[in-house]
Amino acid sequence: MAVGNWNLFFHPVPGARLSATAAGIKGDGVRDVVLFEFADGSHTAGVFTRSLFAAAPIQVARRNLGVLSPRYFLVNSGNANAATGDEGINDAELCCKAVSQQTGTRPQETVPFSTGVIGERLPTREITDVICELHAQLHENNWLEAAEGIMTTDTHPKIATRRFEIQDTPVTITGIAKGSGMIQPNMATMLAYIATDARADSQQLDGLLRKSVEKSFNRITVDSDTSTNDACMLTATGVSGIDLSDEVACDVFSPQLESLMQELSQGLIRDGEGATKFVTVVVEGGSTQDICLKIAYAIANSPLMKTAIYAGDANWGRVVMAIGKAGVSVDPTKINVYLGDVRLMLNGGKDPDYREQEGAAVMAEDEITIRVDLGSGDCTETVWTSDLSYEYIRINAEYRT
Repeated sequence: MAVGNWNLFFHPVPGARLSATAAGIKGDGVRDVVLFEFADGSHTAGVFTRSLFAAAPIQVARRNLGVLSPRYFLVNSGNANAATGDEGINDAELCCKAVSQQTGTRPQETVPFSTGVIGERLPTREITDVICELHAQLHENNWLEAAEGIMTTDTHPKIATRRFEIQDTPVTITGIAKGSGMIQPNMATMLAYIATDARADSQQLDGLLRKSVEKSFNRITVDSDTSTNDACMLTATGVSGIDLSDEVACDVFSPQLESLMQELSQGLIRDGEGATKFVTVVVEGGSTQDICLKIAYAIANSPLMKTAIYAGDANWGRVVMAIGKAGVSVDPTKINVYLGDVRLMLNGGKDPDYREQEGAAVMAEDEITIRVDLGSGDCTETVWTSDLSYEYIRINAEYRT
């Protein structure tokens, strides 16, 4: 039950190779372990979950990134290695050591990631047993296999790609992501890996990544829940020779990166667990960004609002309710509310020209925009979300069965 069409095309990124295989974590024949390899001299930045229960691989990843620029990412799905204490840390480190022994690199040059069931020991034997196979199968064209290998409850692999020119030189950005439930990333169960052949140091990548995350992965929600394992990584291999320390080059690169990350993050919502609708919530006319964002999330996360969307019910009272609980100070007599181009509310009350059938027609569409004009300023925020269906409940009720 996913909304929209799915892109499976990608441009390989010079300096990045990938592989994926089935280790048996998720069942026979299902890809569940992925290896990334980056050219020597690459640089990486990452943002991670702010969850109090940040998973063991997140803790190891943060530490390793502070020591050396990574040459390898090792990702497993089917097991989160979260809430596993010191044993979980040791298990993550053991897997990094297995990569180092196979590749002749130092253990700190491998960054581990996991996604799946929380609270269970990582099956290290299954993972380490396939490291040799993964290393032998590394290839620049394996992005789609990697996108499949990091999936859990996802129904589609998420991949996005850009190729453009800077100073008459082709530059590539390609990324993959996973996640369809436990999604309201509070960045810095969602993983994203983006690589480019541009050149940049870790500090500059960190700035570019955080700016783009704020307009992409930090503006989505399926169910308001933040995973213990959220991570978003950006690696620059430098193979193209285009240096992002050049202001002109960076000005071309930055919007391309933000666009790609928005495509990936919106893909998570389109494939949200049980989703039948893709919903854009726009709150404009606010006096501050914070007010707009709080109202947008209040609407996007409201179970009553989301179930009305699933039912195709243009119940604008639920929008009013959500705005009212956002905990911000606004003048309700200035607020206008729209479904698509149909105005439901005018100056804090029902628009006298509104007709129920007009709202119902918008709610029957697969993609819906809810727009709130606060009439109090120039600030705007946008959040993307999905509806809440019976299927969402079934998926999560049966998650471990």
